[in-house]
Amino acid sequence: MVSGGYQFRPMMHDDLPIIQRWLGEPHVIEWWGDPGEQLELVTEDLDEPAMRQFIVAHDGEPFGYIQAYDLQSWPDPAFAMHPRGTQAIDQFIGKPGMIDRGHGSAFIRLFIDRLTAEGAPRVITDPDPNNPRAVRAYEKAGFIKQGIVQTRDGPALLMVRDI
Repeated sequence: MVSGGYQFRPMMHDDLPIIQRWLGEPHVIEWWGDPGEQLELVTEDLDEPAMRQFIVAHDGEPFGYIQAYDLQSWPDPAFAMHPRGTQAIDQFIGKPGMIDRGHGSAFIRLFIDRLTAEGAPRVITDPDPNNPRAVRAYEKAGFIKQGIVQTRDGPALLMVRDI
């Protein structure tokens, strides 16, 4: 998919070195945690049909990662109230020079438009409540704060975007 200079291409095993490098960036470690553990999870998910992972590029230059999955595939009581077909997303900008330039909210908005065009009735995300950069990007992309939820990974700020 190409829109607004942004491209989303399915992630492949050949992309793991760049993902590893990005996961090792201090601004990613701060919110995603241990790079080795996260690389292992992302690698395992490459063979998981329910998880869709993409490399995000701007004008052909890769700079970020985004994943989407149906909530039914990884049920968590914190998210049980959402309609069938709801998609959840997680993302990060890997290249430090692309942060704080409006790219996050722009590519998130485009990606969400794609998910809703595919039929998702709702898209959710759950950033760390103490991550103002992520919260701001999601708000600019049309997400509404719903409140703090206790997930299996700890407290998170539930944010929702309906069609």
